[in-house]
Amino acid sequence: MAQNFRQTDILEIALSEGKVVVEDLAERFGVTVQTIRRDLAELADTGKLQRVHGGAVLPSGVANIGYEHRRALHLDEKTAIAKACAAELPDSCSIFLNIGTSTEQVARELLSRSDLMVVTNNINVANILVANERCDIVVAGGLLRRADGGLVGDLTSQVIAQFKVDYAVIGCSALDEDGDLLDFDVQEVSVSKSIIRQARRTYLVADNSKFHRTAPARIASLEDIDMFFTDRPPPARVQALCRDWGTEIRLAPDRPGAAVARAG
Repeated sequence: MAQNFRQTDILEIALSEGKVVVEDLAERFGVTVQTIRRDLAELADTGKLQRVHGGAVLPSGVANIGYEHRRALHLDEKTAIAKACAAELPDSCSIFLNIGTSTEQVARELLSRSDLMVVTNNINVANILVANERCDIVVAGGLLRRADGGLVGDLTSQVIAQFKVDYAVIGCSALDEDGDLLDFDVQEVSVSKSIIRQARRTYLVADNSKFHRTAPARIASLEDIDMFFTDRPPPARVQALCRDWGTEIRLAPDRPGAAVARAG
């Protein structure tokens, strides 16, 4: 069955927001809820969306969205999250930044900082920070993943093991209600685990779309994270778990100059 223009737009909204709601779509497109339900049913039949009560979400899968597409998604939110995270990173420290569009935004927020050592397995992060002459950059070797400029594999983990950094800033592809950080690439997960082991403090940067997604490989638990930077409060169960574990949730401001909020 051919996909109509409205269904294409619905998919774009789902990719951007992680979830679509029947009533909201009906109002947006000026059609009945029955029409939207038929659209969602057809998209679900072709595996593009997964139906849930009241709407649909991106399907549980084993493949991530294309990297260039992810770069453009939730850019304002990622920028706000990156600013909040960078504010907690002092000058004269060592930092690990892993693969991801959110960690790239953190790198941009570090361009004016001084006396930093940044270790990364992300070629994009290294290229961003080249502009900061007061930052030493160490690139962890390994297998180059051309799709996103990431370095992965056993060699990468071996290089990481040679360091003990003050802070690790990591991203993830999904975050479930058990408080588990998830990703799609097993090799990348192995590297992320090494990063967490070799850091004195670990910060997670993840926008709210990660609450509506899933991925097959587990990186770690929020229990292993010191601060979680995001743009909206996570589900109540996740907030409760973070309180029990002592993981601090920082909500990035939604407008310039606003204070960073705390959840949970």
